[in-house]
Amino acid sequence: MAGLYINQHVLNNLFYILVTIFAFSFIYDHSRAIRQRPLYGQALLGACLALAAVLCMKFPIYIDPLCVHDFRQIPFLLGTLYGGGAVGAVLFVVLMLARTVLYGFQPLTLIVYAIMFAIAAAASPLFRKLPRPSKLVMSLWLTFLLAVLTTFAAIIVADFPVTRPYIVYFLLMPPFVMMFAVYLMETLHEAQLARAELMKMEKMQIVSQMAASISHEIRNPLTVVKGFIQLLQTGRLPRETEERYIRIALEELERAEAIIRDYLTFAKPAPKETEPIDVATQLQKVLQMITPMAHMHSIHVSSSLEHGVVIGNAQYFQQCFLNLLKNSIEAMPNGGTLHVAAENRGTSVVITISDNGVGMTKEQVRRFGEPYFSTKEKGTGLGAMVAVKIIEQMGGTWTIESTVQKGTTLTITLPASRVRPPTAEQSAVG
Repeated sequence: MAGLYINQHVLNNLFYILVTIFAFSFIYDHSRAIRQRPLYGQALLGACLALAAVLCMKFPIYIDPLCVHDFRQIPFLLGTLYGGGAVGAVLFVVLMLARTVLYGFQPLTLIVYAIMFAIAAAASPLFRKLPRPSKLVMSLWLTFLLAVLTTFAAIIVADFPVTRPYIVYFLLMPPFVMMFAVYLMETLHEAQLARAELMKMEKMQIVSQMAASISHEIRNPLTVVKGFIQLLQTGRLPRETEERYIRIALEELERAEAIIRDYLTFAKPAPKETEPIDVATQLQKVLQMITPMAHMHSIHVSSSLEHGVVIGNAQYFQQCFLNLLKNSIEAMPNGGTLHVAAENRGTSVVITISDNGVGMTKEQVRRFGEPYFSTKEKGTGLGAMVAVKIIEQMGGTWTIESTVQKGTTLTITLPASRVRPPTAEQSAVG
């Protein structure tokens, strides 16, 4: 039974130490305020390791009349080495208070941990500068030497009896537990650095892609405009030809302006002015705008719209679905059918856009909404990118089902609102 008791509590002490190390790493990694302020990081480290030390004392490995054996020195040394003298001092005070409350005051404990604190605090600056392999070696030998030194001090000061459990649980096991704890701390820290570097690289990649796409898309219409202006400078063109060149140049300038506007819509934050939107009313307005373009492409437009209310910006809502419907129409160059449906499901409003156009492959579906990706020969992908951005700003989700040469169905789900949109009379009064 004694062996079972000892083994169980050894594992418990290890568990307390490991859990608090993971807790510190998780909170530190997910809190920008703590990462930006070293004092907050030291406070968090001290709090986590103080909890581990108290738990180790509360559920010790072995108790004899003179000394309580546990692994409290592991979190104490970890905090002092990684946090410096300030964290070590806090842990020292916590250890002494917890020892007094749980088992009574023991002068020998004060002497032992005062020696550990002084040496660990002095070694902390050197320890933090070392690479990981050197930290592992230093933590192993430092813990062992401190255990031997404090044991000799205890024997000299209080004629402390060295028992077999004391040798195992205070002299032999702690150095290896300490080395493992340092290895875990270093591994988690390196993982945090690697994650931060990966996020930085992803951001830089996105910026470079956006810059390349903007420069590419703006250069094309500007090149056309430059060419026609050079032709107009010759002064030997008929009036009709000059007017045609000017019209084409203006169209290209409008195209460049539209590209910039779409990028700005994608980049700017969500609009602050939101209001209840009647989905059926707004979609009907979009369909009225898109109908002439549909007729030009011999496309029949049908709709089935139920009234439902969502929260958003009406102008952005119209722009979102205008872009999506334009994509559907352009996906049917030889004519076809476009159907728009809105269904009120109580907690959500589901909008479906279906066409029987050229469809998309699985890879094209996966990349839908990416900047500078389009299935059209002269497309930029900006329309879909802006639409996806607006849907996400409204708290919605979207899915695509598509088959090549059979058509595409886009389903948008937006959270419904119980607030009713203002009537025409109310809007006029406002």
